[in-house]
Amino acid sequence: MKALWKALCAAAMVGMSMLPAHAEDKSITVGTMSWEDLTPITGITKKVLEDAGYTVKVVPFSEWGIAYAALSKGDIQILASQTDYVAQDYWDKNKKRLEKISPVSHGLFQGVAVPKYVPIDSMDQLNANADKFGGKIVGIEPGSGLMRDTANAVKGYDLKLQLVEGSTAAMTAALKSAVDRKEWIAVTIWEPSWMMQKYDVKFLKDPKGIFPPPQSYYWIGKKGFSADYPHAREVIASVYVPLADITAINSAVNDGKTMDEAVKAWTDSHADLLKRWENIKTQ
Repeated sequence: MKALWKALCAAAMVGMSMLPAHAEDKSITVGTMSWEDLTPITGITKKVLEDAGYTVKVVPFSEWGIAYAALSKGDIQILASQTDYVAQDYWDKNKKRLEKISPVSHGLFQGVAVPKYVPIDSMDQLNANADKFGGKIVGIEPGSGLMRDTANAVKGYDLKLQLVEGSTAAMTAALKSAVDRKEWIAVTIWEPSWMMQKYDVKFLKDPKGIFPPPQSYYWIGKKGFSADYPHAREVIASVYVPLADITAINSAVNDGKTMDEAVKAWTDSHADLLKRWENIKTQ
């Protein structure tokens, strides 16, 4: 009887081993913020996943809170985000339901910048030249992390300059006008941005360390993504887009291309690299 029982158990184990493994779903819904740094990252990764055999749907969001809620609920499977600072509060609030997949770029930096022809290099030199800057720092949309940091810098350096709220478009127009006339101007700005390339500006040094250090971009997923999509996870983890390439893509958009055209031009010119990424084998 004992021998028969062993034989039956062995047969059952063999039968189980012959059952097909759970097939990986080939459809992935990707979230993205409609921003100039995250859109190229999303577009390039989408192309790599599609070439690797996946059907990819992209859902754009306008606010981190909505994007993270959608990811936590499973309405989207993955999202590119800066978890170290820009979206740290949202990451900390939701991270028990999420997982980091891999870094996809590095170097996001925000601060106050001036044109390179302006002969100052540090935040603590602003007060001595306040009149030349018209007594103001030209800002962007109120409520952004960059404006919050700059407001803290105004207090931290006891600046005599007023931080003026506005919009990215208005700041860009003011910067262009000042550069065309070789006038002094201080603006809130970030890298990667086509503006850094086009207008030849420099970040002011921040000896008090009020602005955060350069940050990384990560692909993050709903908890369990790596287990459910092992091959997609390996493909995603192979993708890395240098910050300079993100800036170049956005410069092409500023020069008249659509984002889809600019991303396609990049992927076409990096075809060999994309082949290596999409052909990655799951260990």
